[in-house]
Amino acid sequence: MADQNTNGGAEPGAAPRFSVLAQYIKDFSFENPNAPRALAPQQGPNIGLQVNVNARQIGPNDYEVSLMLEGGAGEGAGALFKFELNYAGVFRVENVPVEQTQPLIMIEGPRLLFPFARQIVADAVRGGGYPALYVDPIDFHGLYMQRIAAVAGAPAARA
Repeated sequence: MADQNTNGGAEPGAAPRFSVLAQYIKDFSFENPNAPRALAPQQGPNIGLQVNVNARQIGPNDYEVSLMLEGGAGEGAGALFKFELNYAGVFRVENVPVEQTQPLIMIEGPRLLFPFARQIVADAVRGGGYPALYVDPIDFHGLYMQRIAAVAGAPAARA
């Protein structure tokens, strides 16, 4: 009975693993350029948000994933607040086929980082004197597919 794992299947150590080794703020900025004048009640401001994900291999099985959120409310001289957050994590990938590593890193990495980055932005906006800004959930699979399509279309655009 003790030899059941050796019969027909992967060995116990060969199971795919995706581990979070660390997560941290790499860079963060919050600007409140018109305070206290801008803290007066206003109509719903125009809120903008840009999202970017980057990854780099830092070891044989380790990858750093950076989730960058940049946004704010209002524009130009009427800006209420602006923020830039680069929140990163180090992930270890083991026993994953090479062709599945990049999608795993670029989709699941930011998906795991996002709730923490979202809370940092919400706390900073609230600390700036505004109602907390809770960023809507992000479809990281969709972003990854857009990036793949853009890269695939890039050579054709240059021709």
